[in-house]
Amino acid sequence: MKKQNGYHVAVVGATGAVGQQMIQTLMNRNFPIEKLTLLSSARSAGTTKVINGKEYTIQEAKPESFEGVDIALFSAGGSVSKELAPEAAKRGAIVVDNTSAFRMAENIPLVVPEVNEEDLHKHNNIIANPNCSTIQMVVALEPVRKKYGLKKIIVSTYQAVSGAGAVAIEELRAQTKAIANGEKPEANILPVKSGEKHYQIAYNAIPQIDKFEENGFTFEEMKMINETKKIMHMPELQVSATCVRLPVETGHSESVYFEVEQDGVSAEEIKALLKDAPGVVLQDDPANQVYPMPANCVGSNDVFVGRIRKDLDESRGFHMWVVSDNLLKGAAWNSVQIAESLMKLDII
Repeated sequence: MKKQNGYHVAVVGATGAVGQQMIQTLMNRNFPIEKLTLLSSARSAGTTKVINGKEYTIQEAKPESFEGVDIALFSAGGSVSKELAPEAAKRGAIVVDNTSAFRMAENIPLVVPEVNEEDLHKHNNIIANPNCSTIQMVVALEPVRKKYGLKKIIVSTYQAVSGAGAVAIEELRAQTKAIANGEKPEANILPVKSGEKHYQIAYNAIPQIDKFEENGFTFEEMKMINETKKIMHMPELQVSATCVRLPVETGHSESVYFEVEQDGVSAEEIKALLKDAPGVVLQDDPANQVYPMPANCVGSNDVFVGRIRKDLDESRGFHMWVVSDNLLKGAAWNSVQIAESLMKLDII
């Protein structure tokens, strides 16, 4: 089914942080593109962007923008996706959506290619890209699940401000500069831009990402819980999450405790398993202080794993530290990877 001259690819939210990473990732991967359409809000329409020496005009995203489009990568917010993704799908485009709009919909696959690539066959022209913090965790845990089974996950995240958009990065920089100059930092973005209260992120840690649910967990935490079960096809899996925002620009980190179903598994066996796992880079040499850190993962498509050790009290329990570039594997790269999988599986 592959087109001889490549595909007509549209990027929705082309001026945003993730949208720009999507475009760059498509170029880096030499994705077969016959025509590239860049779409955004009316506010950005008419501006231009130079890609590989060619100038493109940003167009306003409308239903008719998707006529003739083969693949549409969406990253412009849930409301835009809910409005326009069905319109794109109706016109024959396969949508890869990076928002939370369709992730838990029963008839829409939620895909991380290293984990559940085969689910792409069930698409109805819309495929959901999981939450950034979920993606890196399931990539690290899937090899363990396949070989030793998986019973329980308890994760604490240490998430970068870029997950809240470019405005959050700008605010972190401004606050850091203000504090260094002895001035009072101004907070208008975090933890939730639309919320009543805002806290400084510079020199701080905020134990809230997204709004709180009635059960005391935040929406971000519930995304990790529910998405993990859906991706792994394990509704019975025990998952709990605490999500924290840190003053790091890019790169999410996670402390993951997990319990396997088999007895007698060693930390060394899990290290050996992850050493050859797809999409995983093992950095685990505590004697030489080798372990993953956000500063070293920026710009990489991989998921970095280290600090693997057996729990001292639970014989089937293990701990590990997982780090990844949230704008790449957590968003842009996973979306483009899904598009590559569609080609590989001869779906498009």
